[in-house]
Amino acid sequence: MDSVSDYYSATQLRSDRWSALREVTGSLAKNPSGKGSAKDRAETQKLFEALALIEPYWAFPGMSAFDHMRRQFEHNNFDNLAFSVQRVTRALTTGAYRRRHIPLENDSIDKDEHDDEALLSPEARALTKPYFEVLIVDNVNEQQERWLRSNVTGMRRLEDPFTYEAVVVPSLEDALIAVLFNHNIQAIVVRPGLVLKSKLDNEILQSFLNRAGGSEAIATMKPENYGPELCRLIAQVRPELDAYLVTERSVEDVAGLDLGICRRVFYNQEDFMELHLNILRGVGARNKTPFFTALVNYSKQPTGVFHAMPISRGKSITRSHWIQDMGAFYGPNIFLAETSATSGGLDSLLEPHGPIKEAQELASRAFGSKQTFFATNGTSTCNKIVVQALVQPGDIVLVDRDCHKSHHYGMVLAGAEVVYLDSYPLNEYSMYGAVPLREIKHQLLALKAAGKLDRVRMLLLTNCTFDGLVYNVERVMEECLAIKPDLIFLWDEAWFAFARFNPTYRQRTAMRTANNLRKRLRTDEHRSAYEAQQETLADATDEELLDVRLIAPPNARVRVYATQSTHKTLTSLRQGSMIHVNDQDFKGEVEQSFHEAYMTHTSTSPNYQIIASLDVGRRQVELEGFEFVQRQIEAAMSMRRAISLHPLLKKYFKVLTAGDMIPAQHRQSGVTSYFDNEQGWTDMWDCWQQDDFVLDATRVTLAVGGTGWDGDTFKNDVLMDKYGIQINKTSRNTVLFMTNIGTTRSSVAYLIEVLVEIAKELDDLLDDASKMERLSFDRRVQNLTEKYPPLPDFSRFHDAFRPDNVTPEGDIRTAYYLSYDVSNCDYLELEGSLKAALDAGEEVVSASFIIPYPPGFPILVPGQVISKEILEFMLALDVNEIHGYRADLGLRVFTPEALAALPKRKVIKTAAE
Repeated sequence: MDSVSDYYSATQLRSDRWSALREVTGSLAKNPSGKGSAKDRAETQKLFEALALIEPYWAFPGMSAFDHMRRQFEHNNFDNLAFSVQRVTRALTTGAYRRRHIPLENDSIDKDEHDDEALLSPEARALTKPYFEVLIVDNVNEQQERWLRSNVTGMRRLEDPFTYEAVVVPSLEDALIAVLFNHNIQAIVVRPGLVLKSKLDNEILQSFLNRAGGSEAIATMKPENYGPELCRLIAQVRPELDAYLVTERSVEDVAGLDLGICRRVFYNQEDFMELHLNILRGVGARNKTPFFTALVNYSKQPTGVFHAMPISRGKSITRSHWIQDMGAFYGPNIFLAETSATSGGLDSLLEPHGPIKEAQELASRAFGSKQTFFATNGTSTCNKIVVQALVQPGDIVLVDRDCHKSHHYGMVLAGAEVVYLDSYPLNEYSMYGAVPLREIKHQLLALKAAGKLDRVRMLLLTNCTFDGLVYNVERVMEECLAIKPDLIFLWDEAWFAFARFNPTYRQRTAMRTANNLRKRLRTDEHRSAYEAQQETLADATDEELLDVRLIAPPNARVRVYATQSTHKTLTSLRQGSMIHVNDQDFKGEVEQSFHEAYMTHTSTSPNYQIIASLDVGRRQVELEGFEFVQRQIEAAMSMRRAISLHPLLKKYFKVLTAGDMIPAQHRQSGVTSYFDNEQGWTDMWDCWQQDDFVLDATRVTLAVGGTGWDGDTFKNDVLMDKYGIQINKTSRNTVLFMTNIGTTRSSVAYLIEVLVEIAKELDDLLDDASKMERLSFDRRVQNLTEKYPPLPDFSRFHDAFRPDNVTPEGDIRTAYYLSYDVSNCDYLELEGSLKAALDAGEEVVSASFIIPYPPGFPILVPGQVISKEILEFMLALDVNEIHGYRADLGLRVFTPEALAALPKRKVIKTAAE
């Protein structure tokens, strides 16, 4: 039996333990006294002991049935035991327990035993009642537990929209473990009889407690506060759940407490029907999809279409003799739900007042924002909307240089003065990391010294990056607000929408941090800490400020925006995205300009199917996001472990760890890898709480230089063409595998099989290779793993596009539009005229965005001086796709005459002057 350290999660451990129990009890039933029976008995005993720590937190099969199976084992009733275990395991695997009662007796008949939920048609699955579990927290004996369970579940009626089963645990610790472990739990009933400590104790359960605030914090609670404190603690780790508090305390006492996710308080009564109705109402509130429901209802209405869109109601297809295949492929509903009308129960995305407005409000609740806006043309447009709404010409914006190109174009449209921030380089893998906080503070302090802090408007960062690097969002925001108290933050969370629904990941999301920061800034403790630090730093130099963790002033304004590609990491049709707002000044300062920017970039004919998918995707993550994201992380962790342990794969591949991708000075926890071959899994919680940067475990970056193939070739010629495995991103010697909420363990297993097959083929190839062929292979590997071009930093804007030489901001808009006149531009060949000009000491200025894929970010922007380092990097690139560069002509640059003809920019006086 594998050890606990071989598993990242208890969910995966439970699944494998039941499968192992099925195998060993089946063996015992076939040969109860044979040669291997003693070993099988010992293995069965260990499995029962392991499962005994897990099963109390699940409704199925339930502790009563589990204990019965243990007694069958103790009494050598192996036939009945094997039958019961087989039924349980199959029901857990297929999800059958969610749809019907599963009989475990050997002589029972289950007509639907072989039905797999995944094999049912979508129509059949849609007709079944959704299933969930209710956690009851009360320290009761076995007889009282049966009474509780029967009273709660006995209230269920045929007309109920959902069905549920109850799980009873005795203590606050058990309740926290249950909600972190059992993804089926949707509601918690906290009764006055709960106690503090769990009777169970093992390393997995302890690690789960740490994620809920730790045992030390729990141990200091007063007994009379156990119920309210439990509601508050659950709100920290699974805020989407509903809690119901049954208390014997007075209404005045309870009203003054922080009750977290508590929806209603019941005062010392046993009104189980009222509790039942509240539980259904709470889950129903999350299950509600106002726009999707409106669209479904619209599709069923008989209508006469006298507006644009011949495809509406499918008329132009059903009457056609030539495009019937399109109708057959998509089915009728998508066309029945297609319209350009905003009446008949539908709504306008540009001026929502009905179901779209309600759907956006529900999304705001789910993602923790103050306002949420839907977008049907991708996060690229969301980024431009936010920038246009907040930035005016002449405002200074600090921008992550290797962020998505939409931000750079947004700076052009807004007319911002851009200060580009350099990320730390990962030269060995031809990729950039993220922007160190020290670099951000350095630029802010320099702008402050130059008297320009009043013009600094926004900090724009990507979180998480394409390669999975995640900022310490709260520290970045607080230290920046300490220098610029009204700074606006735009966090590009295009790849991070899923993070809201995992307790570890959530703490580094923009909306969660904004809400926490708003609360903390108002506390007396924070005010005292700020005042004390101000006294200490009264005469501090800028260099000293760079080394101190700064505290934001209590009057700082929390102004945070996040853009998310829902379609990238959650369930949505392509280009479905959201803008989340948590801006204290939105209503008074931004609302009108935001509305104008939204109108500017949003189509007057948005795709209703995309809007409906955003609505349904929100419903999904509120009800099962915790489960899906957990399984996503499990899949990625399994991939890491399998590759790290396989002796053949280690010859040619390497999974990049946090230690490979994050310099030591940014990893305060000291964690270098989430999996160690000797010690097993490392709990990510500590590093996600402490470190400047952490690595998103759902992204597995694989170094492939040892195969002799560059990343692009490995992606296209090997993975895609030969094995049908699709990936997005590569670097010169890496490929990135991104798991998502749809990734299965079977998908991971297939990938491992493919990698093993590739490694075996390489072994065979090298075994048969001639001396020259082997030398060629070794040279290719050396070129990819040892001879790598250094990544260039942002050089600078040409003086023609800078207000002064004091601070580095540049006018990207003027440079961009200057290139529209072809007479202002020329083309220089990389290895010819451009190299000669740089060797001669001439200043050559880019007239275009130059974006190589990979890595996919601009290495040159309009108005940027081309350095020798940038030229060397471009010459070393072995990619076929470079946006903005024409191989037949060369690099587009400004002529000296065009630069000289520009009017002299007005120099802004500094405070010192």
